Formats: sequence, C-alpha cells, structure tokens
Amino acid sequence: MSNMSLYIGEFVGTTLLLLLGNGVNMTCSLKHSYGKGGGWIVTSFGWGFSVMTAAYVSGWVSGAHLNPALTIALAITGRFPWDLVFGYIVTQMLGGILGATLAYLTYKDQMDVEIELAVKLGVFSTGPSIDAPIWNVLTEIIGTFILVLGILAFGYGEVGIQVGNGAFFVGLLVVIIGMATGGATGYAINPARDLGPRIAHAILPIKGKGDSNWKYAWVPVVGPIIGGILGAVIFDTFLSAVL
Repeated sequence: MSNMSLYIGEFVGTTLLLLLGNGVNMTCSLKHSYGKGGGWIVTSFGWGFSVMTAAYVSGWVSGAHLNPALTIALAITGRFPWDLVFGYIVTQMLGGILGATLAYLTYKDQMDVEIELAVKLGVFSTGPSIDAPIWNVLTEIIGTFILVLGILAFGYGEVGIQVGNGAFFVGLLVVIIGMATGGATGYAINPARDLGPRIAHAILPIKGKGDSNWKYAWVPVVGPIIGGILGAVIFDTFLSAVL
C-alpha cells in the first residue's frame, strides 16, 4: 500500500465512524427523532458497532486506527512508523469533520427545530456530566487506557483473537468502556471523535446552535493521548515482566 492509500483508508474509516456514531447520538437525543430517549445502552452499542463497521471497512487498507491517540501510542512503542503519524492524524481529523457533517445533513430538519442548545452540541461532541477538568481528564485517560490495552491484548498469545474477528471484539470493547466510564464525560476516548465534530458544529450553519464549548475541547484531546500512551507502555511493561 502507498502512503496515500493508507491515508485514504483512515479518512474513509473515520468519516464512517463519525457518520454512524454522531448519527446514533442524533437518533437518541433529538426531540423529533423516532429514536428519542433510546438511552445510554443504545448509545454505547451504537458507538461500538460504529467502530466495528468502520474498522471492517478500512482496516484492510490502513489498519483502522481511526484515532490519533492509538496512532501516537503505537508509534511511541515502535509498532507504527513515525513518518506516517502526521498524515494519519490529519486524515482522521478531516474524516471526523466530514462524518459529523454527513450526520448533520441526515438530521438537518430535526437539528433545525431542536431548541436545546446542549443537545445541539451534545450530538456532535462530548461534555462532562459535572464540569471538573482534572477529573474529566482522568476519566478520559482511564477509558482510553482500557481501549489501547484491550486492542493490544486481543491480538496476543494463545488466546489472541483470530485474524478477521478483531474489529468485532474491539467494537464490544468500546461498548463496555461506554457503559463503564461513559456516564462521566460521554467517553470520547479519541481526539478525532470529539474535535472533528466540534469543529463541524462550529462551522456548520446550524440554526440557533450556540457556542461549541471550546473551553472543554482540550480534555477529550489530552486525556485520550495520555491514556493511549499509558495503555501501550503498560502492556509492553507487563509483557516484559512475565516473559
């Protein structure tokens, strides 16, 4: 695969991830959606299956990182070449913006008549149930730590998942992370998942949308990057200790 093919794979995969994931948010949250009130279980499964679908679509091309935190963690631990990191992150972010935009276009009429500003933003990007930045960052660190640790563990050793099944189990991992940690911050666990849609919210002509809560935007970027690095480093440390 050429570098451009890899970047296209990440762009397509992240676009699909955010189209489906933000679409789930809109289905469950917008006042005039048939799925209004679907609840957190639907949201968690929806995001998990969004990750799974995007990974199956793009994984055979780019490896389906779909997440700058994962890309950085893999590079730091020597599993991914540094010269591809910038291109991966750029295409992941662009895919996040486009995916969120496509979700908005799918629900444009419902978005236009929605009156709750928190809902108009919340279907795009994450936010804390209680605004406590240090604890919010810690929540994102823990969630992303579990994500990266799980991804690395799934493919290792005698109990490693067979080739072709990884995306399914990573999707289920995202479901349980959402159920276990998502109630505190909405579980971004992925800078592209939050920042891409937040940028889309800021630039799209959404009626009465209010601000994009930029004062919180650093949390779902910094937290996942730290958590991803910790997940990869601790996994490697564990391997070194037991082998």
